[in-house]
Amino acid sequence: MSLRYLHFDHSEATDGVDCFDAMASVGPGALLALHAEIALVLGWAHRCFPAGSGPLDEGHVWDHDLRATLERTRAERLVFEPASGRLSATPEAGESLHHTVSLSISGTADFGTAFRARFMVDEA
Repeated sequence: MSLRYLHFDHSEATDGVDCFDAMASVGPGALLALHAEIALVLGWAHRCFPAGSGPLDEGHVWDHDLRATLERTRAERLVFEPASGRLSATPEAGESLHHTVSLSISGTADFGTAFRARFMVDEA
């Protein structure tokens, strides 16, 4: 499975730690696919580096931070009234949901090399 929603940016800290950051924002119809990608990435990390994630300064090979938000929005219809020079706003029916997930992963140079080869093939 290739990644469709998660697109990682890579940076390297001065201490040689590789950092990978991705953010994805989807509607309800794509949420399960996004969750599957997150599970794929974290499952790979746990399988290939089985000691698990944890603080690098405590001797772990990799660590991660996973956060999510759910936003509810309601569209408004804006109408310009030429006679008064003003806008009027009318809420439209229904609301939409939007899910935003951020995943940050950091690791040693060996972890970073393996991560880039697996998930950032074009940049490896």
